[in-house]
Amino acid sequence: MPQSLAKVYVHIIFSTKNRYPFISNEIKDELCAYISGILINIQSDVIKINGTEDHLHVLCTLPRTTSIAKVLEEIKKSSSKWMKTKGNEWDKFAWQDGYGIFSISQSILKKTIDYHYRPTKIYFR
Repeated sequence: MPQSLAKVYVHIIFSTKNRYPFISNEIKDELCAYISGILINIQSDVIKINGTEDHLHVLCTLPRTTSIAKVLEEIKKSSSKWMKTKGNEWDKFAWQDGYGIFSISQSILKKTIDYHYRPTKIYFR
């Protein structure tokens, strides 16, 4: 039986709507963990998630059977709904429509982590 294998590392960046500083230290770790769960559910290997009050960086693998657009749609839709349940402070939370996604060679994976994801917690399987 034929097999299909893929290991495509991607660095994804997306922002809150109008770059509003919704992602406070109070909610950041929980949001990153929630997004990690979304990615794991769609068969992505999560390497790191980090960000600031108005944007996130996600380093993960692209699932073999899911398009880039579908991955971003699932992350943004699910996490936005989840954020709105966290209290009045986040009831107007929204992600900006666009995003950036870049493939990362395994040879520069560590350099990417060192630059974009320091210091942070690791969210992975």
